[in-house]
Amino acid sequence: MPLHRTALPAPVLKIVQSGAVIPAHPLALDAARRLDARRQRALTRYYIDAGAGGLAVGVHTTQFAIREAGLYEPVLATAAREAAAWADRPIALIAGLAGRTEQARREAHMAVGLGYHAGLLSLAAMHGADEESLVAHCAAVAEEIPLVGFYLQPAVGGLSLSARFWARFAAIDNVLAIKVAPFNRYRTLDVVRGVVAARAEDRVALYTGNDDHIVLDLVTPFTVLRDGRPVTVCFRGGLLGHWSVWVRGAVDILRRCREAARSGTVDADLLALDSRVTDCNAAFFDVANDFAGCIAGCHEVLRRQGLLANILCLDPAEGLSPGQREQIDRVCAEHADLADDDFVAENLQRWLD
Repeated sequence: MPLHRTALPAPVLKIVQSGAVIPAHPLALDAARRLDARRQRALTRYYIDAGAGGLAVGVHTTQFAIREAGLYEPVLATAAREAAAWADRPIALIAGLAGRTEQARREAHMAVGLGYHAGLLSLAAMHGADEESLVAHCAAVAEEIPLVGFYLQPAVGGLSLSARFWARFAAIDNVLAIKVAPFNRYRTLDVVRGVVAARAEDRVALYTGNDDHIVLDLVTPFTVLRDGRPVTVCFRGGLLGHWSVWVRGAVDILRRCREAARSGTVDADLLALDSRVTDCNAAFFDVANDFAGCIAGCHEVLRRQGLLANILCLDPAEGLSPGQREQIDRVCAEHADLADDDFVAENLQRWLD
């Protein structure tokens, strides 16, 4: 049965609209590259206990190849069951949706059936489509599930999308939020301008996916003109692959950013934190090698903490790039105060049981 945003549980809608830490959920594999259900559950439990407000499953960090591997439904189902059984509070569940319209609608229908509240819609499969086709595609998928838009950076397969596109996307009634992840300040402003042009700034929550400027996105008021008058919008949370690790610290970062935004004062330490987080991301996401090891890099951090048994990806050719492990060593040493190693160590066995 199709799901409209007005039918969402009020606490879930509040989570999305007020903003939260939403990790992009990785995939735990055993030595034979099969789903490691025990560690997949442990990851979900970790995110919940660390204070995440939602989970994004079946997204880029989960590996789009779960579809071809027959793991899309099992992985989404595992996270939904664990969220229902483990959490003592509402958790916003967001399913990654991919492919052309028929596939994306099918995945949306499946996600609703599994208890998901929204779909993060990747447009990577729509390369070559014109704006009319893209908007029609989004509107068709929105008939099945509330949408979170996804501006995926072109370096990993995303499309370049105009402010006009984002205005038309934000005007779709069943759109809840947009993950802004072009890793580009000009394109980030295009999303802001589009949402304001659609007069959707109260309904459509902006989430940073710009791993290169997480803190700055969260403390910056973005002001654009509409009808000759300034309209200011702010990012309300983050839906990030970077936040698949060190989640306890991410929750604290979002808290600090919110406090600064409320007070109207951003101190120098918080501004400096942006570059520190970006430095960590450069290592985890393998920026030196054009993001080739971005998923394996996150896996490596989780492996060091004991949450994952290995760093295997579905593609045997995908792993850490030369020199990436050493960069992870460096940032783990230099920015150890941003990690949540002690928290994980205290709870790991309980999550694995």
